[in-house]
Amino acid sequence: MAEFELSGILRRIRRTADVSQRELAERSGLSKTAIATAEAGTRGLDARNLARAAAVAGLRLALLDGDGVEIVPMDGDAVRDDGGRRFPAHLDTRHGDDGWWHGPHRYDRPPVTYTFTRDRGTRDRLRRARGGTPADHQQPRPGDTPAERAAARRAAARRARVEELERRRSAGRRPIDDLRCTCPPACDEFLLDEEPPRPGERPRHAADCPCGCDAG
Repeated sequence: MAEFELSGILRRIRRTADVSQRELAERSGLSKTAIATAEAGTRGLDARNLARAAAVAGLRLALLDGDGVEIVPMDGDAVRDDGGRRFPAHLDTRHGDDGWWHGPHRYDRPPVTYTFTRDRGTRDRLRRARGGTPADHQQPRPGDTPAERAAARRAAARRARVEELERRRSAGRRPIDDLRCTCPPACDEFLLDEEPPRPGERPRHAADCPCGCDAG
């Protein structure tokens, strides 16, 4: 791929538009000095100003990959942190309660809506498992807050529990009233964040769970 040559690009723009340096300056809103020095190779030109100059000739700037395919910008409407800032472009975003950290501050710090993983080894492993690097950061969706996601998980668990209890009743097993769940909300997060139990192993619950049921 040919090296980008600003001087030649500017001359191509002027030839395509059939304008002098002064005319290009007038039509693009740039100074004649800026165009002349950039064309002479003694100074550079801001990409935004180059785009304005190219527009005079009906052209636009673009990034191409090695196969000549145009590369689109990252999505400006993708998720942001709770302060409204964009996440680092090279990292992959995820829901804040997905893979929440395990440490002394696990439950005394409110989880954020979206976050990312800094560790490169973990990031590379997840990318391999998901078939490659995501093209962009995820899009915000209704129900993304930790509270909404926890409520959705509990609702799904309740539905699954009702189905399980109905199966037990139909099979003549223990009565429904004997299987009532009293798990606290923290149990929901604990169970989802931990590694899944091995076959035959009961699910793990939060330390203060009075229930310890196996139907959730």
